[in-house]
Amino acid sequence: MRLFAKILERTPEGPVTILDIGGTAHFWKNTGYEFLSRCRVTLMNLNIEPTDGVANVDSVVGDACRMAEFGDQSFDICFSNSVIEHVGTFYDQKRMANEIRRVGKGYFVQTPYRYFPIEPHSLVPFWPWWPIWLRVALFRRVSLGWMGKQTDQFIARAEVEQIRLLNAKEMQWLFPDAQIHYEKFGFFTKSLMAVREP
Repeated sequence: MRLFAKILERTPEGPVTILDIGGTAHFWKNTGYEFLSRCRVTLMNLNIEPTDGVANVDSVVGDACRMAEFGDQSFDICFSNSVIEHVGTFYDQKRMANEIRRVGKGYFVQTPYRYFPIEPHSLVPFWPWWPIWLRVALFRRVSLGWMGKQTDQFIARAEVEQIRLLNAKEMQWLFPDAQIHYEKFGFFTKSLMAVREP
């Protein structure tokens, strides 16, 4: 958020319109940054997300891979925090990236890094390298990170397959007009951020 705050400091005065894809009012309420007073945030999710009475926050229903309801450069900034790894295949991730680049004058897209030693959803070391059958088998027996145990083998497989983490080369390919930033945790890259300033 420090990087995002610096970007907002360089935007022109006046209301800054932000489309937060997959976000929550709780996230914005707890940023603690004063810049929010001059922002107008629209949350877009598959279902209406409560705004919890947070000033300058609205909520709409939409699909990150097909934002036909928004025209080109409708928002000053498209913001997405840990969502693009959940939209499906690499093809779906490309569709989301194209829509973000179209709808936003600028954008800020963060995603966990594929090669960080601890996978952030399961909290299991080196999880992306495990064979799918082994990940599904484990997920059917125990809760993993924030993912509760799923005994049904087909639902368990769907849950395992719906998380597709990105590496830096893929992130740059998805967002060719972005600068890629690396969030570090010690010696390790923890997440990637694709940034195009408006």
